[in-house]
Amino acid sequence: MIAVMPQMRLLVAVEPVDFRKGIDGLVAVARQRLQAEPFGGALFIFGSRNRKSIKILAYDGQGFWLAQKRLSAGQFRWWPSAEKGAVYALEAAQLQVLLWNGDPTRTTAAPMWRAIAPAA
Repeated sequence: MIAVMPQMRLLVAVEPVDFRKGIDGLVAVARQRLQAEPFGGALFIFGSRNRKSIKILAYDGQGFWLAQKRLSAGQFRWWPSAEKGAVYALEAAQLQVLLWNGDPTRTTAAPMWRAIAPAA
């Protein structure tokens, strides 16, 4: 099981990935295209060319996890554009929306951190 914590970095690869790639191939994509270290605790999200599937790569300290979701009908409606670079950052609540085929940019969640009021 992959635990997604609010403090984790969630990085979406903007460009589609060849889904024949396994763990080693996706680790190489994370390093080369996304300029990120896969052993650093980030969760990497990759999309297929036809937008029917998403793969998630995570390192838990002992080894890699690879999860995939393939839609039985249709395509994932939202995917970030390449205008802002090769990688797009998501928050944990936004990943949940994406996995349910929603638009994570149109969702709001409670802020990850908030100031605690001083005691009166």
